[in-house]
Amino acid sequence: MKKMMTTEIQFVNLKKDPVLENMIATRLARLEKKYSWMEAARIFLKDENFTNGKDKICEAILSVPGPNIFTKSTEESFEAAIAQTFEDLEKLLHRHKGKMYKS
Repeated sequence: MKKMMTTEIQFVNLKKDPVLENMIATRLARLEKKYSWMEAARIFLKDENFTNGKDKICEAILSVPGPNIFTKSTEESFEAAIAQTFEDLEKLLHRHKGKMYKS
């Protein structure tokens, strides 16, 4: 039986938001279903208050066989940052899967 992936979601410089937390959990579940070999996920949401308006940051670190996968997006809203981060994760996981099964 496969062990469940451990998940950690941290809110930095902002209050915990159940809506954003649920959005992340849903997207992680979708990735885990497709890439069952993911071991752990750490997601950080940060509000940096930059002057250019793009100050909402979503960072993701995935523990997978081999080197960890990292991506970061900075957008005008957390929803957009989360969407971009998970789009990038999908591409990186697909590429990693190809490398895993190539040998």
